[in-house]
Amino acid sequence: MALALGRLTFANSRRWLKFLVGFLPKLKKQKVFYQQKFSTVEKTMMTMFHYTLWAKGLGDLGGRFKTIEEAIYWALEADLIYEEVMDVLHYQFVRIDFLDKPVEGIGFECALDLYCAYTLDQILVALGRHTENKKSHFQEGVLYLQEKNLDVFFVTLNKSEKDYSPSTMYHDYSINEELFHWQSQGRTTVESPTGQRYINQRKTGGNVLFFVREYKTEDNLTAPYICLGLADYQSHYGSAPINIVWKMRQPMPGFVMQKAAKV
Repeated sequence: MALALGRLTFANSRRWLKFLVGFLPKLKKQKVFYQQKFSTVEKTMMTMFHYTLWAKGLGDLGGRFKTIEEAIYWALEADLIYEEVMDVLHYQFVRIDFLDKPVEGIGFECALDLYCAYTLDQILVALGRHTENKKSHFQEGVLYLQEKNLDVFFVTLNKSEKDYSPSTMYHDYSINEELFHWQSQGRTTVESPTGQRYINQRKTGGNVLFFVREYKTEDNLTAPYICLGLADYQSHYGSAPINIVWKMRQPMPGFVMQKAAKV
């Protein structure tokens, strides 16, 4: 539970925190696992919280629980733990000092909000890669969701040689509040299907979603990513890797610019 609480201290989406502060007391009081109805986004936010607590899907837990609600209830059954979680949620909400808003134009109902911090598991739940029942395997910095026509880029700005191989020490940085220089994986050529998808993104109508973080770890925990929202192709040069300049649909906030600017 200590790790779960640590992951929860990164949460700063008003929408998600409001949902949890409203949902958890009802679950704790009513012990209702089956009757309540939730919207698609609410169900996703609930599953994001489940992964924050358990870091596994229901099936990965050996069938101990029939529903996400039941798994959450069991984790918070002890009053002391429940109260500590609620304290963290309230504290996280009141300390938010920026304006967030839902990611728009992504083509599906999305539980992610601009400029908010999320763990990798939370993001993969929101994008449908992790399901209620099963945690997917993912360890690279790029993810293509063909059914959503969506490329997702996970950027770590300051990489340590002990954590990353030479082939993944990408050259990523912000040019200004709208433009971001991003380097593809070393094996990706301009002629490859992936390279063609990247540089023809505007023509094909695909979406590109950016997440960034400063370091791999923070406070002895795996660091969360900040959601920068959608971006569009601007220009490129080189091949294997391809260097691409992306234009953000929403400007990057100052607290990201300070960390992402090229030194």
